[in-house]
Amino acid sequence: MPTKEKVQTMFNGIAGDYDRLNHIMSLNIDKTWRWRALKEIINTDEPLEILDIACGTGDFAIAMGKKLQNGHISGIDISEEMLAVMKSKVEKAGLQHKISAEIRDGENTEFPENSFDRVTIAFGIRNFPHKDKGLQEMFRVLKPGGKLIVLELSVPSNRLVRGIYNIYFKKMMPKIGGHVSGDKKAYQYLTASVLAFPKPEKFMDMMQNAGFSNIRHKPMSLGICRMFIGEKQ
Repeated sequence: MPTKEKVQTMFNGIAGDYDRLNHIMSLNIDKTWRWRALKEIINTDEPLEILDIACGTGDFAIAMGKKLQNGHISGIDISEEMLAVMKSKVEKAGLQHKISAEIRDGENTEFPENSFDRVTIAFGIRNFPHKDKGLQEMFRVLKPGGKLIVLELSVPSNRLVRGIYNIYFKKMMPKIGGHVSGDKKAYQYLTASVLAFPKPEKFMDMMQNAGFSNIRHKPMSLGICRMFIGEKQ
């Protein structure tokens, strides 16, 4: 696993092309995944304080901001270039009053305990050097009664689907990403990070060890993406 500094440098380098490549390589299905997660996140008319960890260029935070009637979304990331793209998109969407963005470490956010009603992280926890520490931090800053929602790419369980997926994901995606961004190694890393991510049962065990309860997961698009949900009692 690369160091946190190397991950930060990598994402700084691909920030300008990240959105375009993300949508191309997921065939825009990533928008559907986020939409499904929104129904778990914003399921009340009560004001919500939301922490979006590893917010990147802000797609998830902006989607939440458009749906959120009352409350605030705090986006954090270790990549200043990704946050620069996010801030521009937030301004373009006219959501500055709902969304803030700043450089903070997801494994040590430095927010007070019990600060947020929801903690979200979309396609970012696989980049954490210490996923257990990150989950413990998410539990710490979540209010009692609050909810964690994790979106992450995954390897399909079905053998046939997995075979097609592996051809695309291991061979085609790094070439496409490298051609467009000029950084093939970055997209080779992104592929490897997905393949190395814990299986659903193992990740849910990690969530339980961090303190979460009522843990469940929902596979989407034949298991290409998975949504993990946990609560703080």
